[in-house]
Amino acid sequence: MPLTLKEAKKRIQKLREDVVFHEKKYYIENDPQISDYEFDMLIKELINLERQFPELITPESPTQRVGEQPLEGFASVEHSTPMLSLDNCYTMEELREFEERIRKIIPTEKIAYVAELKIDGLGISVIYRDGKFAQAITRGDGLRGDDVTANVKTIRSFPLAIPQSGELEVRGEIYLPFPSFRKINRRRENEDLPLFVNPRNAAAGSIRLLDPKEVAARMLDVFLYTLFVEGEEKESQWQNLQTMKKLGLKINPHSRRCSSLDAVISYYREWKERRDALDYDVDGIVIKVDSVEQQRLLGSTAKFPRWAISFKFPARQATTRIKDIVVQVGRTGALTPVAVLEPVKLSGTTISRSTLHNEDEIRRKDIRVGDFVLIERSGDVIPKVVLVMKEKRTGREIPFAFPKICPVCHTEVFRPEDEAVSRCINPSCPAKLKESLLHYSSRRAMNIETLGVALVNQLLEKHLVQTIPDLYALSYEDLVNLDRMGPKSSQNLLDEIEKSKVMDLDRLIYALGIRFVGERTAQAIASHFRDLDSLSKAPPEELIQIEDVGPKVAESIVFFFHQPKNTTLLDKLREVGVNSFSQAEASSEEGPLSGQTFVLTGKLAQFSREEARKEIEQRGGTVTSTVSRKTDYVIAGAEPGAKLEKAQKLGVPVLDEKNFLALISF
Repeated sequence: MPLTLKEAKKRIQKLREDVVFHEKKYYIENDPQISDYEFDMLIKELINLERQFPELITPESPTQRVGEQPLEGFASVEHSTPMLSLDNCYTMEELREFEERIRKIIPTEKIAYVAELKIDGLGISVIYRDGKFAQAITRGDGLRGDDVTANVKTIRSFPLAIPQSGELEVRGEIYLPFPSFRKINRRRENEDLPLFVNPRNAAAGSIRLLDPKEVAARMLDVFLYTLFVEGEEKESQWQNLQTMKKLGLKINPHSRRCSSLDAVISYYREWKERRDALDYDVDGIVIKVDSVEQQRLLGSTAKFPRWAISFKFPARQATTRIKDIVVQVGRTGALTPVAVLEPVKLSGTTISRSTLHNEDEIRRKDIRVGDFVLIERSGDVIPKVVLVMKEKRTGREIPFAFPKICPVCHTEVFRPEDEAVSRCINPSCPAKLKESLLHYSSRRAMNIETLGVALVNQLLEKHLVQTIPDLYALSYEDLVNLDRMGPKSSQNLLDEIEKSKVMDLDRLIYALGIRFVGERTAQAIASHFRDLDSLSKAPPEELIQIEDVGPKVAESIVFFFHQPKNTTLLDKLREVGVNSFSQAEASSEEGPLSGQTFVLTGKLAQFSREEARKEIEQRGGTVTSTVSRKTDYVIAGAEPGAKLEKAQKLGVPVLDEKNFLALISF
């Protein structure tokens, strides 16, 4: 029997309390009280009830962590007080000099310290207002950072509500636990994507993703270490840590109050030995004078507080020899040199390979086959060559010549003048083909939805597809005997492949995977050229006249169409009946919006972005992604981004959805 509004409100409140309780137990206290399945069922019930009663949704509901739309960019925000860096020290002598500098300023006072593990992550500031999660800002340059509120809300270690009135700011370090790091890199490896070098880079890259749902999937975590409360001030750093803990904010459980510098040194030695037992990366300890009053007396330099310092652990390094250098080809065609090493133990793991990054890095370090090298591995990361031990050379070492042709398909590789990476530009290269097929068939390209990863793998393994045009030669008999491909699914795939022959030109341009040409750029190009032949012959000077196309993109387009293998690919697509080579008649410039340029921002109620774009283009208008003085209208839906502010500054007319509907109804 359906719940009444009153009953739903009561049940939703209870579910929220239960979810918040179990999030705290699991993510902050590391003491789960129920199974993952039971927790998921609580969330599921809450989501279903909020869907039935949307008027009961509140910003602090646990369901709102990942409810935001993909972002359009990050606004720059000034910090209330600068987020200063820390000075570093590497020896006991340097640490004692740190205390001597303190003694010169406050010579007679007893000094206690708080020692904390130095988390290798991304600095963050989070503001709560009247107990509600309000804003999250990256460290940035210390004075200003990026507003990443929507992304940080996805981190379950952050409560969305705390028992505190007024304004409260906490600062800490967002990090990626090793299990999450390994999981992400396994997935990227399976998808032939470049691996993250270390958890810190992965965390920093994750927090800057434009889709909060993708951020949530990365399973980031946080430790907090600084507290500012409006109108209040605790006496010590240790009290601040305990206050955060009482408020349900996550602090590192291994922090310790030390009554002397000798106690700090004991803490350092203990964790230098124990750091491999942690499931996150630490590269040292942070030492802070505990007394807030003493901190105030000590003050800061232009760069660092005088009352805090980081004491770095020694880097984990080993010596080995390079047996060979091989070149791997990634899904984008990037050629990456990899050193094959004589196996060596490092941090409990046998290391036998190390990335060399690119040709320039090999030349800069003068890395040769046969060289003895120092390799370094910090935490659970990909090892890197730190330096070459040239004094150990015998004269038999072999300089490495970077290949001029792809080692997989033997096509000539291309390296733009201002880039360090060489690339294979053959879209049918076996090393790239899997991702090329998935991109070509994706929903925003040629929309062959049933062509997923598992099926593409089978088509490649059985050599049924060796180039993109081979998709159009597949038969019912080819498909029906594949795993999980019965009569109905086989026919569905063939129907979708057939339908893809009549997609709009912009979809085909995007589907070709031309470097730097995304969906929006493809739309702008298609609006300008109307057919692929004109585009293929266009000089760079003409291309850069198109909004969204700069010199780099223009160069990439010209290069793509001048490659014989790409010309062959396009010819084969024509031969098999793909007739997306010219713009649809509906996009004629004779429409009522002919010559007018539009920009879309925010969420429309009656249209997706794609649908709104088509409505405009069918009437002769052009949709671009950048607001300029040449823009005729900005269409603004709910939760518009920075494009609305720019339009208002430039005086560009802004239409809401109601006015947009009126405009296209004529």
